[in-house]
Amino acid sequence: MPAEPAGRRRRRAAGWLAAALFVLPLCARAAGLALGAAADQQPITISAAAGIEWRQNAKVYIARGHAVATRGTTRVEADTLIAHYRQGKGGSEIYRVDADGNVVIKGPAQTVTGDHAVYDADQQIAVVTGKHLRLTTAREVVTARDSLEWYEQKQIAVARGDALAVRGDKRIRADVLTAYLDKAGGAPAAGKGRAKEPQATAAAFGAEASRIRRIDAQGNVIVSTATDVGRGDYGVYDARTGIVTLLGHVTITRGQDVVRGQYAVVDLNRNISRIMSLPSRPGGKARRVEGLFVRQGATAAAGPARGGRHPR
Repeated sequence: MPAEPAGRRRRRAAGWLAAALFVLPLCARAAGLALGAAADQQPITISAAAGIEWRQNAKVYIARGHAVATRGTTRVEADTLIAHYRQGKGGSEIYRVDADGNVVIKGPAQTVTGDHAVYDADQQIAVVTGKHLRLTTAREVVTARDSLEWYEQKQIAVARGDALAVRGDKRIRADVLTAYLDKAGGAPAAGKGRAKEPQATAAAFGAEASRIRRIDAQGNVIVSTATDVGRGDYGVYDARTGIVTLLGHVTITRGQDVVRGQYAVVDLNRNISRIMSLPSRPGGKARRVEGLFVRQGATAAAGPARGGRHPR
């Protein structure tokens, strides 16, 4: 059988390559793409139900239809994923993924949801925007209005705009909440014989299975339980002890009773609050702590509680 001319072999090979590139989107559900990553050498795998479009000049892959990008223990899901890549020594390296529509970012111990997200693969940072922004851990839920930032390496979440952290009947609300999470598997294990506490009925922040170990609150801080409401300019919550420290224009309210000061330590687990005063300037005289206590069944003619903000 005579040998096939070299030119014909080259044309046939080119035809096979073109056919493979055409078929690639149709096979995306089953196969996906695996590309290197610069930050920690773990590959990023992308798959999609409706196909993957490869724009070589722009150096992007566009995955549509329940698109999924996976890297190590992190998984990004969305209606559409746009993966930006560069050429590295080991091949193509995805350095950024833009997610649009029904975004879900899953890690070993937390899930972040929203409408849009930008994931920096090099820094392992995701910024999520849109409606219904939510961070969910084993025990807590953190929501925000403007944005949720997730720093994967540091296990830090920043919620901006009417941010709220909830666990059972305990709430911490502020303009900005910064939540520090334990590493997966780093939370203390539950004691022997202790029954698992359902998320919806957890009694307090800081139980042994909690993933959040600390929350910093900034701006219009409100801490509330079933009985008390504390307010301040700044706050720090220690999940291990269940204690919130409030600073600046502090008020603690229970019903119509209210105590005002500049500094407070609130034990959410035991419902004990200590309100103290601080001098307005170094070396100055501290203001007195003031309280208004209304007898049950009586109505105060005027008092600090009447003009206060209600819990949001």
